[in-house]
Amino acid sequence: MARPNKTLRRNLIALSLVAPFTLTFLLVFAWPTFKVIQLSLTDAPLIGDGTWVGLQNYRELLDDRIFWVALKNNGYFLVLTIVPTTVLALLIALAVNRLRGWMQPFILAIFFLPYILPVSVVTLVWQWMLDFQFGVLQPMIEAIFGKRTAVFRDPTWVMPVIALVTIWWTNGFNVLLFLAGLRNIPTELYEAAALDGATPRQRFWRVTWPLLWPVTALVLTLQLILQLKLFDQVYLLSQGGPFNTSQVLLLLVYNEAFQQNNGGYASAIAMVLFVIILVVSVMQFQLLRIGRHR
Repeated sequence: MARPNKTLRRNLIALSLVAPFTLTFLLVFAWPTFKVIQLSLTDAPLIGDGTWVGLQNYRELLDDRIFWVALKNNGYFLVLTIVPTTVLALLIALAVNRLRGWMQPFILAIFFLPYILPVSVVTLVWQWMLDFQFGVLQPMIEAIFGKRTAVFRDPTWVMPVIALVTIWWTNGFNVLLFLAGLRNIPTELYEAAALDGATPRQRFWRVTWPLLWPVTALVLTLQLILQLKLFDQVYLLSQGGPFNTSQVLLLLVYNEAFQQNNGGYASAIAMVLFVIILVVSVMQFQLLRIGRHR
């Protein structure tokens, strides 16, 4: 008789440990996701009920030129940010890891400082530095390209500059991840490789890189998810312009929902973005895992 009571007590303890996460997941993620899916199948405004239209919103997306422009801009932004920010973070981490004494935390703090700033402060700083008339970086732009440029109103410049701002803002966290990975590599491996006559380049490719690959895969996956959800920088710096050259999917969701009052259509765009993030993230993770075992 005592054994069933003991089993029941253990089950109740396990349930009490799992319940907070399960309830939070259902309330914060599962239920809102279900409501967005439901809303995407109606012509509802932002607030209130609408008429069931089935897949009509998704069919309209196929003929929506702005949707395809936004999707292309999201892809362009991924190209501009994911690999460059990962490579730059790795190089900075390798350099910081070689420092000793008080210099290491000091330099690391300099690179990490932008990450703790809110996006509003970050965009204000860069708007001031790139201001057409008074920006401190405009003389450098003029020296290189022969003229001053209003970068956030120029179709050619706007996305690369927003990508530059994003890398400057978020790269400190990636540096921290890489630095943690480097510190977990046993020094005995480097000593053994040096005794075998391995050059610094060989030690990197044969010791550092293979052991750092899990951290690299994590950074790439996190960056992919974060950059697909691009919104704040574009909204504050360019509002999707000029001529929709910086229009992205989340900004399109905002415009449709809060400016055009098309809650159903905005929900359909949000669901497409959700599926894209889910599919691309899983595919990238699997590819990176396959690459690790080769």
